[in-house]
Amino acid sequence: MKVVFYTREFPPYVYGGAGVHVEYLANELANLMEVEVRCVGDQDVKSNNLSVKGFSSEILDVSNTKENLKPIFKFMETCIRMNTGHFDADVVHCHTWYAQFAGIVSKLCYGTPLVVTTHSLEPLRPWKREQLGKGYDASSWIEKTAIEMADAIIAVSEETKIDVLNHFDVQEDKIKVIYNGINLDEYKVTSNKSALERYNIDDTKPYVLFVGRITRQKGIIHLINAIKYIDKDTQIVLCAGAPDTKEIEKEMQESVAEVQKERDNVIWISEMLNKKDIIQLYSHADVFCCPSIYEPFGIINIEAMACETAVVASAVGGIKEVVVHNETGLLIPVEQQKEAPFEPVDPEKFSKDLAEGVNQLISNLAIRNSMSKKGRNRVENHFDWKAIALQVKELYQSVI
Repeated sequence: MKVVFYTREFPPYVYGGAGVHVEYLANELANLMEVEVRCVGDQDVKSNNLSVKGFSSEILDVSNTKENLKPIFKFMETCIRMNTGHFDADVVHCHTWYAQFAGIVSKLCYGTPLVVTTHSLEPLRPWKREQLGKGYDASSWIEKTAIEMADAIIAVSEETKIDVLNHFDVQEDKIKVIYNGINLDEYKVTSNKSALERYNIDDTKPYVLFVGRITRQKGIIHLINAIKYIDKDTQIVLCAGAPDTKEIEKEMQESVAEVQKERDNVIWISEMLNKKDIIQLYSHADVFCCPSIYEPFGIINIEAMACETAVVASAVGGIKEVVVHNETGLLIPVEQQKEAPFEPVDPEKFSKDLAEGVNQLISNLAIRNSMSKKGRNRVENHFDWKAIALQVKELYQSVI
């Protein structure tokens, strides 16, 4: 069997959870079959059963095109280019709307069975219009078309499966829930503290950690607004980069600058760190905070749990299937607006509740230690890539 992955992200160009997912799934599947990754970039490598080829937009001149439409046109051209050349896949597997047009073209032109993983859904991310303008209508059409013509759909959580059924015309038996996973040998506690030293994090004092992109979806503004309610002796480490828009980047800069006027222990790391540094930050954090307002799965939570860190997370989406309340962390309820963009009905209350959860764990070492061990055990028992790859292989066989 041979599978072709279509994806925007693949190392060394990874900026989000979907890219992490694709990297590890491809490597694990390569132990079971031939895997060819066609991605956005300049990669050109082959190792045993895994080959990776990067593609880019080379023909279109978008210099005079509206700024927020440029990525739409460039990704669509890149997706067509991904389908050129020698093609001998038994099944193709798409990840995110950026690469789903490649799957559409592949199924139409080659008749190859199509599998789509729903890492997130455009109807539930209306704030993307800030980034794409009318291009959001195009990304939504691409996603809808790919999902509805797919031979099988992987939902990364039970909650995501419900969302797919609510927003798309698909048969329920086409949807298979397969969780994200983690490399348990890589994501584990380390005693190394070089990253803490580099970013002036005081290892003699507690700190709460955030890791994620600067986007409405990740809810980082709500965490920043919570800082004023977090114990003054607790350091706040924000590992946040890759802003969706200049506007949200500016909002982030202004918000962080404001809280830094009141306390000198708010550390913002705006670059995207490598895995070794991130694992260090997870390992030595007292609490990891995930304030997302929309999260189909939330791979960052299992990364933190694998590194034996207690979690405070919003009770939304797939997070509720990952974090066990009062066992591996605390789930913070958030009543969301029914209309877009799904922000909290009472943002101030949500921020206060996040801070209360953080303070509760910071002040109780025994609870943190218990949660850290139970979190690691849960990841080992439920989110191992080896078992997940076997489930994906079985799904491929069912559609070929």
